[in-house]
This record gives sequence, structure tokens and C-alpha cells, in this order.
Amino acid sequence: MSICYDRLWKLLIDKKMNKTELKEASGISFNVLARLGKNEPVSFETIEKICFTLNCNIEDVIEIKRNTDNESAKSKYTTIELFAGAGGLALGIEKAGFETLGLVEFDKDAADSLKINRPNWRVINDDIANISCLDLEEYFGLKKGELDLLSGGAPCQAFSYAGKRLGLEDARGTLFYHYATFLQKLQPKMFLFENVRGLLTHDKGRTYTTITNIFEQAGYSIQKKVLNAWDYGVPQKRERLITIGIRKDLLDCVTFAFPKEHDYKPVLRDVLLDCPEGPGVPYGESKRKIFELVPPGGYWRDIDPKIAKEYMKSCWDMEGGRTGILRRMSLDEPSLTVLTSPSQKQTERCHPLEARPFTVRENARCQTFPDDWQFCGNVHSQYKQVGNAVPVNLAYDIAIEIHRSLEAIK
Repeated sequence: MSICYDRLWKLLIDKKMNKTELKEASGISFNVLARLGKNEPVSFETIEKICFTLNCNIEDVIEIKRNTDNESAKSKYTTIELFAGAGGLALGIEKAGFETLGLVEFDKDAADSLKINRPNWRVINDDIANISCLDLEEYFGLKKGELDLLSGGAPCQAFSYAGKRLGLEDARGTLFYHYATFLQKLQPKMFLFENVRGLLTHDKGRTYTTITNIFEQAGYSIQKKVLNAWDYGVPQKRERLITIGIRKDLLDCVTFAFPKEHDYKPVLRDVLLDCPEGPGVPYGESKRKIFELVPPGGYWRDIDPKIAKEYMKSCWDMEGGRTGILRRMSLDEPSLTVLTSPSQKQTERCHPLEARPFTVRENARCQTFPDDWQFCGNVHSQYKQVGNAVPVNLAYDIAIEIHRSLEAIK
């Protein structure tokens, strides 16, 4: 059995109403609207609000579909994820219909977060160097070429010989080397490699050239694109370099297209006003009082210059706009990139309505984690896990396109 809201979208068209207008008129949150868009269950209270707003009956907006035998029997595509963190990428991939066979994560708190949220996942809390050297086919119970998707985003330190041999040996001693080793040993049908945009220009482009050469030598055709999470249902400006690989023997039947941008771009108003409470770190008293002077959407230029200069100290004489200093967010804009610490002087993100940093839960909302996703460890570890994550909605949109690509394999 599955839920479908196609009747609701048809009713909106008939009433010449868009999704944003429905959200505002009915008082539902952006997260709930996103769940509706993905045909996921929502509370009966939500359905009642929508029906009251549209002056209709429940059967006019929701339909229960019975899965066919073929749909029920169809096996899910399989995935293994490296450098899994707290699960943003893995969760998005799972929601797109993949079965997670294993996740490798070195940080204990992040691994515990994965385990507590998905007890059925095989979470490997170990140094990836201890895993990549194994017989991976035996370790994961797979034949070479059987895995559908390898995913993850290895931190890419400078390669000692980048731009010289342009092969796997160039990456030895780096974490990327182990990602490439998994790729060569398991030969998945496709891979998803995500990283920061700056990787494109690191070492004048030689680092990424080395990476793409290694991918091609492993037998893959690659596509790359920088995606901004704000374009994909995430209330946050966050650019990521997405590299997709298709095994060359599958190119006759498999093609991949990056996801289309969404019509609606969410802002902080969509996720902060009804956010559950969560752990956080407050500002000190003096800093809190200064932030109370900064208007929503403002920064240091919007307060008394004497107060700003005293706060900024040596930063006052630096060149550039320094717009991250004493920066207070506005409800009508997306979050800036969620960071791993609640307060960094040159990249501050003060809450729009209160003089404090965002809580862990508010940052998790900005990363589109569901409210029931738990983070283990102390508060600083939780901030780090959330800040390092791939936004769930961005991961989902990419994974949906990968899923469609794999469907072409007979």
C-alpha cells in the first residue's frame, strides 16, 4: 500500500493555487509540504488543515494505492557509502529507493548516530584504510560489478604528485585513495562523489584532474556539476561539486541527467518558526548584547561604528566587506552554509528572532534532516556532524536521477 497526493495537486491547479500559497493559507510547514511532494505520510491534522483551506473532503486530496505484485517483488538497488558522517547523503539515497549494504565512518559519534537512527544498517566504525585493503567482495558479500552505487565524499588533501603521473599512485596517502580503491575493486554500476566546490580549482585544477583521471582509468565515464542546495528544496545556500560516474560498459543503455531546479526556494521562515527544541551553545553576555543591536538581515555595518570597531578589533582594518562578521539572518532569506561550529567570528549566523546561534536542531532543519533524526555525542560533536552533512533533500534529488538511470539496465 502507498499514499499518493496527485488528487491534491490537481485540485490546486483547478483552484489556480500554487504549493506556496497552500502552505501559507493552511499553516503547514515547509517540511510537511516536502513530505507531501514525495508521497510520504503526514498527520491527520495536516490533512484536515488542507481540506479546510480548500473546502474539500479527504478523498479529494489523498489516495491509497495498492502496489502491484511486480512492484512488491522488485528488488531495491544497492549502495555502499564511504565517509558517511551522520547520514545526510545516506538518508537521501535511502529515500530514493536504495538498500544500504554498508557505511564506513571513522568518527565514533557520527557512527553512533547512524546506528541509533538505522539499527538495520551495517555501520562500520573503523579507519577506511583498514577496510579498503580487504577482499571487498567477500567482506560485503558481493560479486565484482554487482553493486549498483558507491557513494561518499572523501576529504581531498593535496596530492603529493598531483599533475605528474595522474594515476592512482598520485592519490596514495590521501583519503581519496581509499575511495578509488573501493571503486576499482567493486566496480559498481555507478558512483556518486561529492565534495566542496573549491576542489575544482585546488592546486590550479590539478587535484581534480588527477581525481577524474583515476575515475576514468577505473573504467568510468564521468559528469560533474556544481549544485546549490537552495535550488533543491533546502533552505540554505550551499554549493557542492557533484561528480557522477557510469561504468563504461553500461554507456549504451545508461544515461544520467542532473536534477532540475525546484520552482520554490525555501527560506528560514519555512523551517524555524515551528522547529522543536534542541541543544545549543549561547553567546556570552557581551556578545549577546551586541547582537541585539543588529537587525535581522544585517551585519556590523548596521550598528554604531564605535561598538563594531571595538568588537572587530584587527578585523576592522581588513579589506573586503567582511559581511560574515556580526551577521544576523533574516526569516525571509535562506541560511548561509551551515558550519561545524555555532560561532565563528568571521562567519557568524545569528538567529533572526533571538540573539543566539542556531541550535543543533535548527541547523538540522536547514540541512533538511527529519526532526526524529538523532545525533549522538556532546553538543559540539552534534554541531560538527550536522555541519559536515550533505543536505538530505539535495541527496534525494540526485539519488532519484541515479535510480532512473539504473532502471535502464535490463
